[in-house]
Amino acid sequence: MDQQQKIPQDLKNVVSFLREKSGMKIRNGALSGKRAEYFKGRSAIKALLSPSYAKLSNVPQITSEADATKVLHSIIPFAFFLRVDRGNPIGGKDSPRELKINNQQLFAPDDYYVWLFAGSQLRAMLGSAGLVAVILIGVMFPLWPTSLRIGVWYLSVAVLGLIGLFFVIAIIRLIIYIITMFTASPGLWIFPNLFEDVGFIDSFIPMYEWDYPKKKKAGKKKAKKQVNDANQVTETKDSTHSALNHSKESLQNPSNNTSAQSDSDTRADSPNSHDSPDSPNTSNHAKEE
Repeated sequence: MDQQQKIPQDLKNVVSFLREKSGMKIRNGALSGKRAEYFKGRSAIKALLSPSYAKLSNVPQITSEADATKVLHSIIPFAFFLRVDRGNPIGGKDSPRELKINNQQLFAPDDYYVWLFAGSQLRAMLGSAGLVAVILIGVMFPLWPTSLRIGVWYLSVAVLGLIGLFFVIAIIRLIIYIITMFTASPGLWIFPNLFEDVGFIDSFIPMYEWDYPKKKKAGKKKAKKQVNDANQVTETKDSTHSALNHSKESLQNPSNNTSAQSDSDTRADSPNSHDSPDSPNTSNHAKEE
């Protein structure tokens, strides 16, 4: 497209990063009856805020979600990606959705955008060239030197032997497990990690293992229950301690009130005590009368 040729170099670097190195989630859809890839705006924003983008050179500096939205919006006029509306799936439930170009082109985190840029084709070209070379070499096998053909034959026999040995080990370990399951329960596995998702060397480590039931999940649940019980006990102790403090305060307050009341009663009785020395004078005055 002509618009894509006019993009500044810094924005083109942003597009190349999003298309090839960002690792953001890509979805498959159908645009005008053809297969197309599209993404959600929020995924692109997260990619531009990632540490891998910060390491790039000659790209716009982005420190916030608003900066990322602004940069992505400035790329839309160059037609590397366009805003689309998603329709219903073309076939079944898991089939690609139908995409339609939206007339109003802007960038928003919750909208979807279809890729109109395939990215660098160097890797695809190298892969195609390598595939053609392998096919030509295989077709020209009768023209190879005798020594080279003999070497390839020995190599192929060795590979087939390793594959056959793998199947033999798998059958033998199954037979041993079935026998030990009845004679020495719970059963013995030879190379227990042979079919696990581990490396080649780890597939043969350990050499054997008893087939005990795994209790990891139960252990986790038990540990979680113990933590919850401990938290409940702590909360109970705290509530009991606060209740005791409250009761102590309530017991201390009546004593203070009682002492205050006794002080007030003493003060109320004090005038009578002052009047008591005058009582003889009063009686003498009555006698004189």
